[in-house]
Formats: sequence, C-alpha cells, structure tokens
Amino acid sequence: MIQRPKRLALAASLAGLALVGGTLVMVQARANNAPTAPQVTPVEVAEVVSRPIVEWKYFSGRLEAPDHADIRPQVSGVLTTVHFKDGALVKKGDVLFTIDPRPYAAELSSAEARADFASTELARAERLLADNAIAKRDFEEKKNAAQVAQAALRIAKLNLEYTRITAPFDGRISRAEVTVGNLVTANGGPALTTLVSSGRIYAGFDVDEQTFLRYVNPARSAKGTALPVSLGLADEDGYSRQGSIQSVDNRLDSRSGTIRVRAVFDNPDGRLIPGLYARVRLGGGQEKNAILIDGKAVGTDQDKRFVMVVGADNKTAYREIHPGANQDGLQIVDSGLKAGERIVVNGLQRIHPGDTVAPQPVAMAGKPADGSPSGSNPAAPTDKAKDGAAH
Repeated sequence: MIQRPKRLALAASLAGLALVGGTLVMVQARANNAPTAPQVTPVEVAEVVSRPIVEWKYFSGRLEAPDHADIRPQVSGVLTTVHFKDGALVKKGDVLFTIDPRPYAAELSSAEARADFASTELARAERLLADNAIAKRDFEEKKNAAQVAQAALRIAKLNLEYTRITAPFDGRISRAEVTVGNLVTANGGPALTTLVSSGRIYAGFDVDEQTFLRYVNPARSAKGTALPVSLGLADEDGYSRQGSIQSVDNRLDSRSGTIRVRAVFDNPDGRLIPGLYARVRLGGGQEKNAILIDGKAVGTDQDKRFVMVVGADNKTAYREIHPGANQDGLQIVDSGLKAGERIVVNGLQRIHPGDTVAPQPVAMAGKPADGSPSGSNPAAPTDKAKDGAAH
C-alpha cells in the first residue's frame, strides 16, 4: 500500500499538471480567437502619364475616284476589237475599243478629193480675178466652196480617229459592256465601259459641327496650316496611309449637323478602289499636354467612370474621372487625375476603396517598370477598338 504522505505528494503533482495543462489550453484558445492581420492583395499599379499629343477625331467615310468617265462612242459602227482585259490598269491614250474604220476611211478619201478639187478651182478663180476675167461673186463662191470642203475634210479625219476609242486618263477600267460584233451608236447609246483614276483616291466623310468649328475652319483660314489626316481600310488595324484635306463643302447640313470634307491620298499600289469603306483619322490642330492611362484601369459605376488611386500608405481610394478619346492605345483623361499619381491597372475587381494592397509597379502601357514583358497584362487596345470608342 502506498503510504499517506506519498499519496498526498502524488495528488499534488497531478493537480499541478492539470493546472498547467488547463493554462496551456486557455492560452491556445486565446491564440486561436485572437484577430488576424488583414490580408494584403497584390495588384499591378502604374503611374499616370502626361505627354504632348495631337488629339485625333475619328470618322467613317467612303472612297471616291478623283476622275470618272463613262466611255461612249463618238461615231456609230460595228465594234470590231476590245483591247483590254476586264479590270485592267490602263494608261492615258491606250486604245480600248476599235469600231470598223472602213466606212470612215472611205469618207475621208472622198472628202480629200472634194477638198483638192475645191482648192484647184479656187486657185483658178484667183488667176481669173487678177485678169478681171471672172466676176467677184463667182470668186467668192469658189472661195466658200473650198472652205466648206476643208471643213468636211477635218470632220472626216476626226471621225476616222474616233473609230479608235482611247483612255482619257490613267486608271482602272471596268468590264466591257458591249462585245465584238455589236453595232454601237454615237447618240444616246449605252456606255461601252467605265474608267476611274487610280493614282490618287478621295475619302469623303462628314465632320460634326464642333470639330469643324474647332479644327477644320481655323486650319482653312490660317495659311500654311494643314490638319494631319490618315486612312485605314476595314481589314486593317492602323491608319497607315497619310493624306491631306482636299476640299470642304460650302455649307453645313442643318439636318445632320455635319459638313462634308474630302481628303486625298496617294494610291500607288491600287488597293484603294472607289466605294470601299474608309476609317479616317483627323488630327486636331497643335500638340497639347494630356493625361493618359491604360483603359483597363477604368471601372464603371452606373453612369460614372472611376479609378482606384493608391496612396503613399498603399491604401486604395475611389476617384471619379472624366475620360476622353483613345490615343495610341491609352485613354485620355480630361479631368480627375494628375500626372505621377499611382492607379491600379490590373486587379481592380479584387479590391475595394480603403483596402491595403501590395503594389507591383508596371508601365502604363501594360509592361513592368523594368521594361520586361508582363504575361498578366493583355496588349493595348487596337485601333479598331479606338475607332469604336471615339464615336
């Protein structure tokens, strides 16, 4: 049997162990219930950019040929030859069609004979008039007959030339509407084909009243000032062709509030053809400083646009902005931000105003600040996206 003193010592030891264990449990429980530190969300942050830009305005239009001609016969006859392939490029003076020249060649021979006879008669009358052997009236009749014969000869030569129908200017020919063997007529007949110039092309587009008053009209009044204008086709992303304003209409359409403007572009490769849809970008005068941000940084709150600004303490703050047009892949901000401020450009959906974040610096164009590529950032918006946003 365990002696009483020993039992008391053992009981005391067990009680002490229980007390220590309870204390450890209470400490652990308190540790488990203690408030945890707030989690910090990593986000990509970029500094707001400020740089001089030319403000661009975007319009839609159609291409037009500077020169257009319906090719029609000037004499009647049977079409004997078509000298071109449908849709070919031709030069000024190239023969397009030939009308049977034989009737006109015969007419020319007859006219030449009449002209020679009339000239001979006039020369004889001049000799007789010098000897007073012919009346003045008879001499005048011979002179008039010679003049009429010469006029008929010139007409006969022209008619023979008209049997060779030539291109009036360089351009692209359409298809032949009349085939070989058909009779063509000079008056009221159908066009044989059409020809449009191809070395240059017009782009016609409608400019709103504000743009006209702010940019186009002042540029017209100032000598030596030309607004930059560039063009892109429907299957292109950029605006690779540079041109110039060729003309501005003389009145503004009060129904649409626009005025018609025409720009001219070189077309050396012939890719620009009349009727194509054209995206036109018109420069807005002199350079000006603008605040620019990545479009991904802009959030939507009903009818408002906002960004999350990151302060020096790495806490986010809601900031309403007034965005403008797109410029070279970035969004112009008309008001609400200053150059150098830091804003969240990626991770906006994971944070709220007042959150503490772990900022990861990137360039405003979606690249890290050190210039290396960032796999988490999509490419900047294309010009097609800008075209839609600018309207």
